[in-house]
Amino acid sequence: MVQDQLREPVRIPDTLPVLPLRDMVVYPFIIAPLSIARASSIRAVDRALASNRMVLLATQRERDEDNPTAADLYEVGTVAVIMRMLKLPDDRIRVLVQGVCRARLNTLEDGGSFFEGKVEPLIEAVSDDDADQPIECEALMRTVKKALERGVNLGKNLPSEVQVIANNLEDPGRLADLVASNLELDASQAQDVLEMVEPMERLRVVAGQLKRELDLLSMQHEIDSLARDEIDRSQREYYLRQQMKAIRNELGEGSELEEEVEEIRDKLAERDLPEAVVEEIERELKRLERMHPDAAEAATIRNHLEWLVELPWDVDTEDNLELKPAQTILDEDHYGLDPVKERIIEYLAVRKLKEAHRGPILCFVGPPGVGKTSLGRSIARAMGRNFVRVSLGGVRDEAEIRGHRRTYIGSMPGRIIQSVRQSGSRNPVMMLDEVDKLGNDFRGDPQAALLEVLDPEQNFSFRDHYLGVPFDLSRVMFIATANLMDTIHPAFRDRMETIRLPGYTEEEKLEIARRHLIPKQLEENALHAGKVRFSEGAIRELINRYTREAGLRNMERRFAAIARKVARRVAEGRRVPTRISASSLETYLGPPPPQAEETLEGAMVGVATGLAWTAAGGDVLFIEALRMGGKGRLTLTGQLGDVMKESGQAALSWARSRASSLGLRDEDFDNSDIHVHVPEGAIPKDGPSAGITIASTLVSVLTNRAVRRNVAMTGEITLRGRVLPIGGVKEKVLAARRAGATRVILPKANEKDLRDLPKPALRDLEFSFAEMMEDVLAVALEPALEVASR
Repeated sequence: MVQDQLREPVRIPDTLPVLPLRDMVVYPFIIAPLSIARASSIRAVDRALASNRMVLLATQRERDEDNPTAADLYEVGTVAVIMRMLKLPDDRIRVLVQGVCRARLNTLEDGGSFFEGKVEPLIEAVSDDDADQPIECEALMRTVKKALERGVNLGKNLPSEVQVIANNLEDPGRLADLVASNLELDASQAQDVLEMVEPMERLRVVAGQLKRELDLLSMQHEIDSLARDEIDRSQREYYLRQQMKAIRNELGEGSELEEEVEEIRDKLAERDLPEAVVEEIERELKRLERMHPDAAEAATIRNHLEWLVELPWDVDTEDNLELKPAQTILDEDHYGLDPVKERIIEYLAVRKLKEAHRGPILCFVGPPGVGKTSLGRSIARAMGRNFVRVSLGGVRDEAEIRGHRRTYIGSMPGRIIQSVRQSGSRNPVMMLDEVDKLGNDFRGDPQAALLEVLDPEQNFSFRDHYLGVPFDLSRVMFIATANLMDTIHPAFRDRMETIRLPGYTEEEKLEIARRHLIPKQLEENALHAGKVRFSEGAIRELINRYTREAGLRNMERRFAAIARKVARRVAEGRRVPTRISASSLETYLGPPPPQAEETLEGAMVGVATGLAWTAAGGDVLFIEALRMGGKGRLTLTGQLGDVMKESGQAALSWARSRASSLGLRDEDFDNSDIHVHVPEGAIPKDGPSAGITIASTLVSVLTNRAVRRNVAMTGEITLRGRVLPIGGVKEKVLAARRAGATRVILPKANEKDLRDLPKPALRDLEFSFAEMMEDVLAVALEPALEVASR
């Protein structure tokens, strides 16, 4: 802003267009440019240019107010003359105005398209005290002029003509306005100066503001000088270090340790590491520089520094947030497993909508061979992240997770930090494999150490004992795998989102074999895809008779065995069959391995088909009973657990309490011993879900009624004959279907679990739901027939 003289007195009209200003105050005799975009203000300028070129410049109390009223404007403003106007291409205008005098805005009227106001010019009043003290006035003016000159010397950015005009001014009011217009005052402070009519009072206030500005400039100058000195000192140190290095090299005394330190410093300069890490590295470097290169502790410090520098503190991989390509990758790598795929796509959808989102902590639980580990790799590929696997099976030492303290010889970080370094980024997909097989002993509990790793409220500052500084694990996507949840600590289990992966159905195995397993084995054994083909019957025969399992590993081994035998024929130049059929499987694999009994050949007395859940998926459980003369004793064999034995006692007690309704007498119990046996006695068995199967077997042998051969059942029984719900419904139903059953009896409370079953199982099986044991017997037992017990 520049001050200039008006050549002649100007008459101020009573009514003028009002131009509201944001964060700006224009003083009398000051020339200032204004940029105007508000439509009403543009019309006010047009009105002024059409008449006497005068407007009242009034500052807004709040800069963000787009439609100000009289209450939103300060009462005192400046009457200004529009000297020049320029229209811009974006409908804005720029005007050059010069202040004329202070004026009070008495009323503000809305003229429809712009504001007009009645103004009253304010005449500067000189107090008698100021008139009697010309020496004080002159001294204050000299002080202000000297301060203005000092400000320029300290770097205050002022137009050159401002200082010239200030030195020639003799009016204290005009000098105060000129200085105030060139100070960095906020709108309220500038308005206070504008509202001061008395010149000496205004000059005193401006002198104080100018002194504060000089103090700030002086402090800034000192800070700049210190910064320059620090830079000069750093450059001097660098120069001296280079000289010392050159001298040592000339003398043949080059230090390998110094080269390592310089290399670490160079890496540190290239990286954007957290402040705590930089401080730790600098502290360790200073210790290393003071040591002899052959000192024992020097090697320890070197290793520690190497880990600190090499960790990906600031390295991220960009997530692939496009949902359809991610879904395509997941479908390419794995057939089925829809719940897991859906959960990953949901996570990517949330990440697409919200940038700062913590990664999920998932736990895949299922039998061996269902694809838990390979699914983790597929998830990483779909998300565009690095994948790293941490095998935790058999780990018993807490230091394997948190790292060893550096006081020990051979200490190193824990597996978590090692895996992060191996991945090369701080946001990998990290698979914690076999977490259910973690142990604990006198060296600590690794599961307890993992609580911090898997807690989103804590893992942003995970502190490894070896590193000694916190590392942010909140960006890592953790995926744990387990075969059983029973061995996992409840607090550990609570931190993970469990997704169960049951065994595959026959149709799913058939499709997976066609899409993945057969092409993979043919490629690994150097066989062209068109040279050997497997018929659908051969694949189904291999699934049902050679590989009765929940997963896929044995089936893949069988395909590999066939491919190797075909490859041998090719290498020997013998004729190679182009099609593998069901009848030719024995040629390559030999006779099918002996399987446990499937469904019974016919309805039998005292034999019922139960369903069991195992770590390898569901399985059928045949329960046999024999009745013989005796004293009413019940014998349970087959390496049964306590819970299963108690289920047998409860089933017998219920049968005795319902003897009359079952057509039995008390003598039938008192004069007979019953032996209940569960085959495959080498395998431990336990759990309450065999209760209704044992009860059906007992009633069958006591009433001489056969159990239907095509019925499999599972459910817990109470003393009053109620059928309670059980778990593992999906695995058990799939086992019943594999065994050839056509009807499954389930507790009524488990009816809701049918929605998790695959469509082929729902199509091939009939379901009966029981609330009481009588409901089970009505479905499971044949009518009373003379069928001999075998």
